[in-house]
Amino acid sequence: MSQHMPSIQRPRSRRAFLREASALGALAGVGSLLPAYAFGVTGNREIERVTGDGADIFDLTIDRTPLTIAGRPSSQPMTVNGTLPAPLIRLREGRDAVLRVTNRLDEPTSIHWHGILLPFEMDGVPGVSFRGIAPGETFEYRYPVRQSGTYWYHRHSGLQEQLGHYGPLIVDPAEPEPSSYDREYVIALSDWTFNEPSELMRNLKVAEGYYNYNQRTVGDFFERVENEGWSKAWREAGMWGRMRMTPRDLLDVTGAEYTYLMNGMAPGDNWTGTFRPGERVRLRVINASAMTIFDFRTPGLPMTVVEADGQPVEPVETDEFRIGVAETYDVIVEPTDSAHTVFAQSQDRSGFTRGTPAVQDGMEAPVPALYPRTERGMASMGMGDMDGMQGDGMGGKDGMYGDGGHCRCTTTSITVK
Repeated sequence: MSQHMPSIQRPRSRRAFLREASALGALAGVGSLLPAYAFGVTGNREIERVTGDGADIFDLTIDRTPLTIAGRPSSQPMTVNGTLPAPLIRLREGRDAVLRVTNRLDEPTSIHWHGILLPFEMDGVPGVSFRGIAPGETFEYRYPVRQSGTYWYHRHSGLQEQLGHYGPLIVDPAEPEPSSYDREYVIALSDWTFNEPSELMRNLKVAEGYYNYNQRTVGDFFERVENEGWSKAWREAGMWGRMRMTPRDLLDVTGAEYTYLMNGMAPGDNWTGTFRPGERVRLRVINASAMTIFDFRTPGLPMTVVEADGQPVEPVETDEFRIGVAETYDVIVEPTDSAHTVFAQSQDRSGFTRGTPAVQDGMEAPVPALYPRTERGMASMGMGDMDGMQGDGMGGKDGMYGDGGHCRCTTTSITVK
């Protein structure tokens, strides 16, 4: 992702930084060799802004672009200006945004500006707020920017979002922010399939647990009999059976099908964002997945949450938070070692993605193991604790998290300023 330094303490423009980096020649020729969004070091992949009279103008082109993802070539990706995820758009509060979107696909498309306050006809939902963008057509979105924070944009046409049609949208505030920092990175979490998204939908309609390979077994049942007694174990199994549900059915599509990505890169690709020792680094975390809930942590490195869904909040320190589809959290970290791991595991523990903030590109830090597989208890289904049978649904033996009650920051513990 692009490297930016909007610090209140040390304001310096992105262009100035790029000029300095280019003059040093340190990054010459690297950008064309890296996977899309491996650009924390090079500073690329931010859409160029043309400043007009009270307005900022951007040109976006939606197309199919063959890319290599997790070491496998794919002709599927739907890209904006040639990258997956789409490049960063940076708006400014108090100015108008003009976004000219050209569709080079052979099917209609759209862009929805998620969380942005704007006139309804600019919302980008085909059949609701406008007719969509036909093949070969250019549509101009124009709206006043009346807020600031971390947001994102994506399609509202068919299943194109699952094919890579999403990207970060940052709105810089008109007034200084309450939290100072020296450097920032966007971390876009997503899920990728090498199959057609329509095939996934068809499989889910055939069997809702099609991708769930983490079902309870007969052995699991007799283990519960040994630990809880026959009566409780049988009663619980009967309840799940009558509901035609399973306590391990947490995500519709799992790591059995998905490759989880961080800034468009698979875990083995090791996305890296560089920092200098002693800096305060802002991580803008966006869950741009189609249907995956992630638990996000930075092992050994405390995070201070300063923004949720674009809104500033009273700072909350945590070592982990759960982020749902389309949510955003901004956190401040102060790295102490030469490299740290940022780690996002799927809620059902079927897979993960990771990256590395480090003092130089290519470094790695230890990658933690996935938490033990988790189950949904009866309490989390609104059924009470069934006479103590199921725990409290919030990290107990058989609770919603099932991983020992690790500390989390959730929306219920955050106060909007």
